[in-house]
Formats: sequence, C-alpha cells, structure tokens
Amino acid sequence: MDDFIGPHRAATTTDFLELALGTPLELWLGEDGESDTERAARLAAARDILADDPTLYDRTTALAVETIGRTMPELLNLAPAPRPIPLPRRRTRRKGVAA
Repeated sequence: MDDFIGPHRAATTTDFLELALGTPLELWLGEDGESDTERAARLAAARDILADDPTLYDRTTALAVETIGRTMPELLNLAPAPRPIPLPRRRTRRKGVAA
C-alpha cells in the first residue's frame, strides 16, 4: 500500500526519506564507483544546499532520532560517557627578578 505526503506518493522508505530531505539520497550518500570529479561536484552541491537551508541538518537529525526512537529504541539507550580524568597541574617556575 502506498502512502501520500501531500501530492507525492511514497511507496518505499527511500521515497519517504527523499521527500523529507527534498533531495535524492545519493546526493548525501554518494554512489558506488563515482569518480573524484563526480564526488567533488556532489559535495559542492550538498554544501550549497546546506548553505541555502542551514536548518536542514538539524531537521534531518531530529527526523532520524525520532524514527530510530519509534522503530529501534534500543539504539538510543546509550551509556553515559566516562568523565575525563583531570591531569595534575604543573607548577610553573618563574625565573627572573621581581621589580
């Protein structure tokens, strides 16, 4: 069964993602066998899109977290990161004459 997002038909997960992003997934993920020139052009286009819509990254990240939370919530059960161990402070010795 196909779903519609506005006037657009979304038959697959890829369709949903492309409609959410407003761009083909290949723009962000690349394609097998792309040349260095093709990769550079693709990345330049992606940078232009992000420059034109700086909130796209945050919206996409929120969508990914929301989707993961609904479909694979165990992935979001993250252990807290260990606190870094503070390094002992070194005393600096000043050489010279006080004025």
